Amino acid sequence: MLAYTYIDKGKFALVEKPRPVLIEPTDAIIRVTMSSICTSDLHIKHGSVPRAVPGITVGHEMVGVVEEIGAEVTNVKPGDRVTVNVETFCGECFFCKNGYVNNCTDPNGGWALGCRIDGGQTEYVRVPLANQGLNRIPDSVTDEQALFVGDVLATGFWAARISEITEEDTVLIIGAGPTGICTLLCVMLKQPKRIIICEKSQERRRFVQTHYPDVLLTTPEECKEFVLKNSEHGGADRVLEVAGSDDTFRLAWECARPNAIVTVVALYDQPQILPLPDMYGKNLTFKTGGVDGCDCEEGLRLIEAGKIDTTPLITHRYPLCEIEDAYHIFENKLDGVIKVAIV
Repeated sequence: MLAYTYIDKGKFALVEKPRPVLIEPTDAIIRVTMSSICTSDLHIKHGSVPRAVPGITVGHEMVGVVEEIGAEVTNVKPGDRVTVNVETFCGECFFCKNGYVNNCTDPNGGWALGCRIDGGQTEYVRVPLANQGLNRIPDSVTDEQALFVGDVLATGFWAARISEITEEDTVLIIGAGPTGICTLLCVMLKQPKRIIICEKSQERRRFVQTHYPDVLLTTPEECKEFVLKNSEHGGADRVLEVAGSDDTFRLAWECARPNAIVTVVALYDQPQILPLPDMYGKNLTFKTGGVDGCDCEEGLRLIEAGKIDTTPLITHRYPLCEIEDAYHIFENKLDGVIKVAIV
């Protein structure tokens, strides 16, 4: 089968690999019907994910059909259409029982697929701990509707949940890429007083304006002044940093009012500085880290109910044999790309 593979820093390649087989009784084999490219894949390519293993098939955002299951898999059966969680987790350790599945202590726990073990930019994938990592797609929900449930939508849902958003809040989201848009969709469910998106790309601001006309828009250069004019207490009540560029971490805390919550969703290529003397007295609460992807079932319910629609994010579609072209478009942000579906 064809598999897009991490060869070495800066190099991915489409290679032939054998079809995966069941190894543990908790495994499932999934025939991938649709996958996508994530910015985290680019971080692997650029060498900023040290735990990524050369030789693995990349990709952790996918949907498919169950082909085989191990003896201990009970929540899905062959023939089921499923989403695949970005994280594998045991459900039994301290972290899993407290909802911190990103920190699962199982050897395959956390972000394994497409990072430490073979992922989903291929034809078939082995999913460990399948009882926790697979969710059946409702019959009325298409593959395209469900594609982002296991990763980028789960990230947006998690980010909105931990930010403790109320209906009185002004919420600033920095970044209108795929994760930023999914975060916006989940923040909208909280019905805050106002939502501001800060995005440098004119194309992406236009995308937000077209699809979410009630959202206020600004640029990084104008953001601080814009937030001050459009908030009541000297800054945003909640800031969600989803961009991960060189200046956005500082912009996030500078735009927050005193005693605000700043949620850092972004994965950075370089270390960030926490200038405590400069922010002394703001009394900020920072929430950081990788997504705890334990809300996929809820995400599917919201999609089925028509409360979340991520399909506008799919701006490009490519077959697996043309995935190199898809990466070129996505990595260089060409042709108005938001997300690419690999079919």
